[in-house]
Formats: sequence, C-alpha cells, structure tokens
Amino acid sequence: MGSLTPTTTKLSSKECEVSPDASGNVAYGDAESVSARHVDPALSFKMGLVNDAIDQIGFTPYHLKLFFLNGFGYAADSLLAFLPSIAATNVAAEFNPAYRRAGQLSLYIGLLFGALFWGITADIIGRKWAFNTSLLMSAVFTIVAGAAPNYESWTFFNAMLAFGAGGNLVLDTTVFLEYLPHGKTWLITLMAAWWGVGQTLAGLFAWAFLPNFSCASAATGCSRSENQGWRYLYYTAGGVVFVMSILRVTIIRFHETPKFSLCQNDDEMVIKTLGSIAEKYNRPFTLTVHQLQQCGEVSTSHAKSRTSISELTIHYRGLFSTRAQGLSTALLWLSWCLIGLAYPLFYIFLPDYFASRGADFGDMSAYLTWRDYAITNTLAIPGPVIAGYMCKTKLFGRKYTMAFGGVLSMAFLLAYTTARNAAANLGFSCVISIVINIYYGTLYAYTPEALPSAHRATGNGTAVACNRFFGIISVVIATFADTSTSVPIYLCAALFGGLAVISVIFPFEPARNHSL
Repeated sequence: MGSLTPTTTKLSSKECEVSPDASGNVAYGDAESVSARHVDPALSFKMGLVNDAIDQIGFTPYHLKLFFLNGFGYAADSLLAFLPSIAATNVAAEFNPAYRRAGQLSLYIGLLFGALFWGITADIIGRKWAFNTSLLMSAVFTIVAGAAPNYESWTFFNAMLAFGAGGNLVLDTTVFLEYLPHGKTWLITLMAAWWGVGQTLAGLFAWAFLPNFSCASAATGCSRSENQGWRYLYYTAGGVVFVMSILRVTIIRFHETPKFSLCQNDDEMVIKTLGSIAEKYNRPFTLTVHQLQQCGEVSTSHAKSRTSISELTIHYRGLFSTRAQGLSTALLWLSWCLIGLAYPLFYIFLPDYFASRGADFGDMSAYLTWRDYAITNTLAIPGPVIAGYMCKTKLFGRKYTMAFGGVLSMAFLLAYTTARNAAANLGFSCVISIVINIYYGTLYAYTPEALPSAHRATGNGTAVACNRFFGIISVVIATFADTSTSVPIYLCAALFGGLAVISVIFPFEPARNHSL
C-alpha cells in the first residue's frame, strides 16, 4: 500500500490567514463541510483563498454556459433512465423473454457501476475527461440498443448506455459547484430542472412513437416490422444525447476545475484557470501563485500511488474525517438509498399504474395513456425551479426545502389513492411530479455542497450508486409485487415522510452557515 504524500507546511504567513469561527472551522464559500483546519491546514487556508478569488470574479457567461452544458447531463440521464420502462412492454411483445424486467434491471446495474467508476476516478485523475466522454458513450449505446436483434443484446446495451450516463449526475453537479461563487450556489438546485426536461422528452417521444408504431396487442406478440415504435424511441433519444455531447465539447473549452487542481498541489494551474476567466470577462482577480505556495502543500488528498488501495482509502476516509462530516455523509447516503427505492416505484413503473386505472376511469387508449404520461413528466420541471427559489430564502435554506418537498410528496401520494376519475388521476400525478422534484432537485444540489472538495466526486458517486442499488431493489419488488395496485404508492408516501425527517437533522446548512 502507498502512504500519504509528505508535506512541508508553511502556515505562519499572513497571506494564508483565513478567519475561523468560534468552533475552529474555516468559512468556505462553497460550504466545504470538513473541519479542514484540524485535518489539513494547508488545504483549509488554500481553499479559503480560492473561494474568495471565485467570489471576487463573480458570475460570468462562462458559468452560464456551464449551467446549460452540465444541465445536458441531467437531461440525458433522466431521458435514458426512462427508456427501458417505457419500452419494456413493446420489447417483450417482440422478443417474448422469460424475464420481462431485465431491461430495467440492467439499466440500474449500469447506472450503479457507472456512478462508482466515474465518481471515484474523477477524484483520482480529474473531472475533465469524464465530463467530455460520458455523454458520447451514452449516446452511442442508446442508438445501438435501438437496433438490438434480440432481448439479451437489448439488455446489455441498456447496461452500457447506463454506465456512460451513470457519471453525469456525479460530474455535472461537482464541476458546476467548483466554479460557482458562493452567492450563486442555489443554481445547482435550479439546474435539476434539466432532469425534468429529460423526463419531458422521454414522455413526448413515447407519446409520438408508441401509439402509432407499435403492435395492436402486445399480449399476442408481434414482428419487428409492425413494432418499430420502441426502436424509434431509442434512435431519437440517442440522437438528442449525441447532439448534447457534441455541444458540450464545442461550445466551451473546459479546463480542469481549480479545486481539483488545488488538491493536486498544482497552484500554477489554479491561477491559470481562474485568471483566464477573469481576463476574458474583465473581472478583478488578485490571487497569486505565491500566496498559495506560502500556505504549504496539501497532504490529505492523495496517496503516493494513485492506483493503490491507499488512494481509495484516503478518499473514503476523508468523507468521515470529523464526527459531523461522518454523520452528514451517512445521512446523505441513507437519503439516496430511500429515494432510490421510492422514486422508481412511483415513476418508473407509473405506466403500469396508468394502464391498470383505465378500467376504473374509462377505457384509456394508448394515445391517452402516453399523453397523460408526457404531461406528468413535463410537470417535473417546475419542482426544481420552486426549490431553487426556496433555497435562496433564509426561512427554508437547503434542509427545510427538502423537508417541505418530502412532506408534500407524502401527503399527495396518500391523497392519490382516493382518485376516482380520470381527471383526478391526472391531476394528482401532476402535483406529485412537482413536489417530488422539489425534494429530489434539492438533494441533488445539497449532496456535493455537503462534501469536501478533495473527496467530493467519490462521495457523490457513492451516493448516486446507493440510489441505483435501491433502484435494483425496486425492480425486484416490481417482479414479485403488483405495481398496478396502490400498495407501491403507500410505500412511497412512507419513504418520503422518512426523507423529510432526515432532511431536518442534517448537520450542515450551506445556505445559512458557511463554516462547515
């Protein structure tokens, strides 16, 4: 095993001074949640200087471009995550597999390993290469999945497209946060609206293709020639993601984030990256290499060997470096586990529920079923917009915005079971789509904010992996349970109630206390 890189720390320089609070914690502009003053003083002082420099530069057109380009990753992940469940019935009608949930299962397996792989490697070798390649990989395998000749190849390609998409949620929030001035970190929550854009595209594509290019009766089976709708769905989704991936590498020349460079003791690159942004947009920038070097070298970010077990150990140990940080990390991962079970049971299998309610609410054609599905998915967009506004307020902040979304989700999920006509069915599902995404959008943003920069992608990737693992559990539940009944809705309501409670007891509130 490798050992920690030795360091010579020069902490006496006045240029390194960053004022701690009464507890000895250093005030970080991006809500760094580790008491780095006691764990790694050089990192503590340097991070404070870099955060001050980012605040000095302020919000620029470069950040606006990142908002859109990183949002593409959100949209792609959401769009692709919905494809297997949307297409499952039609794919099964064509191939007649023994196990009809394999598509959803393979997707979550791919997302799980993708989140771990891209997250951990992003802390080891950098954010840049994953940011530039993950979307392209997803696009290629989505298009290939649309041409799958049999059920086995379709499930394999679902896993591969998901492996590429699995890193998007990890990298998009991490990269954007590490460039943002403190006063604009609420934009991470707003960026989750792109998740709703992806859902909307999934619903609209399904509405366009499945009623018009699918078997008349999925129960009796059909040939490929009369069942092209699900293939058109994959081709179109893959094409959209491909365009997103090209825009991501052509619209902006992405540099490694300054905070990752800082953790590599590459002070020159930190200054070069931030200085180029300041110069391009005519913003003030006074931080120098000399100031950073006077603070010494960061000692807790890496082992001597990047390929050793010690390297992995350092990143996970850094997530539990203090009692408060350890509690925060554990509660974050628990929250992602619970939402990973609740969200798919309601959303991913919502088509089953819609189809079953046709008998109660009048015979719903495929056109009406997918129309309602598209409308419901579109209402995922306002949730993060509302959450973004609430996160800015002193009354709610991050924690209580999540609690608010969790409580409302629980209430409306319970109310949903009382729906007795088609209008109520659609109305409740639309409201639930809004309030669930108030919670989910805020959790997406809060997670990287509550993790230390040197280990942020590892912690974020593990959180998303927890989410995907319980997504697998939800598929198993759907295999042996009847998702067309109200039981999954009651279970989802209970889970969201628990998530609201967890939100309140999170130890850190980035919106109010920046000395985490």
